[in-house]
Amino acid sequence: MSNHELLAQLMAQAAVQGADLATLRAMAEEIGELAAERALARLGLDDPAAARDMDELRQLMRAWRDARKSAWRAAVGWVARVLGTVTLAGLAVRFGIEELPK
Repeated sequence: MSNHELLAQLMAQAAVQGADLATLRAMAEEIGELAAERALARLGLDDPAAARDMDELRQLMRAWRDARKSAWRAAVGWVARVLGTVTLAGLAVRFGIEELPK
């Protein structure tokens, strides 16, 4: 019996017999499962390969984050080196050191 059929049966039972707590809980559970299946289908994740696809996406996102972090570190390192070089050049000019020692 599919989720659609089971939900229809539970709704009919609730209409005929009244909705007791067990029927309401069963309906809520079936509605939740049906909604989850629909959401996964809309996202294209309702096939057997979906778990593998999600794992690959997680790995890709992890690699992207690592690359972004490395790029920021490299950029900050270069900025620090340039600032250090400019500072040293400014100090050299300030103190009159015009030629580099050989």
